[in-house]
Amino acid sequence: MRRATQQPGHEPGRALPADLTEAITRAGYYPSLVVDVVESAIAGDEVVSHLVHQETTFDSDTVRRHVTVLVVTPDRLVIAHADDHADPDEKLMATATTETVPLTAVRGVMLTHVVAEPDTFAPGTHGRDITLTLGWGAVSRLDMIPAQCGDPDCTADHGFEGTIASDDISLRVSSAADGEDAVGRAMAFSRVLSSSIGGGRVRKH
Repeated sequence: MRRATQQPGHEPGRALPADLTEAITRAGYYPSLVVDVVESAIAGDEVVSHLVHQETTFDSDTVRRHVTVLVVTPDRLVIAHADDHADPDEKLMATATTETVPLTAVRGVMLTHVVAEPDTFAPGTHGRDITLTLGWGAVSRLDMIPAQCGDPDCTADHGFEGTIASDDISLRVSSAADGEDAVGRAMAFSRVLSSSIGGGRVRKH
């Protein structure tokens, strides 16, 4: 009986952690496909933290689904997107894309909190919306505004001034739509990623 030979350069990947597989399955968007592409991108590395976010958008009379998976390994940030693909022949199709970014290249982790009735805010008692924005320089946004001078009566044209912001991915998580647990998971993920950039390898606590 011949023994199967391993193809050169191919190494069997490590299975995803059970909680990550469960989160992808719970998102409900072709979990077998998403698990496969995420596992391939991680390539057997240790999963330190992860975040799975599913959203549905409406385009005229078309419903489109999209899932984003973010994974922090000791050295990398792995990003996976999967969504519906518009096919001219109206065949059911999906696209899945992965990107790997060294943690040393991640330039910023921004977490925006929107809280109703902030005057009575107490942790754990209020629902909130958060927006997690990550930047690593793949996409830059230039915000331009008219330049100002110190003279309030000045009517001269001083041109424009602007700021360049890295805004590669932005995810909105709402306690009303996604649940308090989803908000908590997003906040926990952002803490791990924030503490891991600009330094050495990060390890699971």
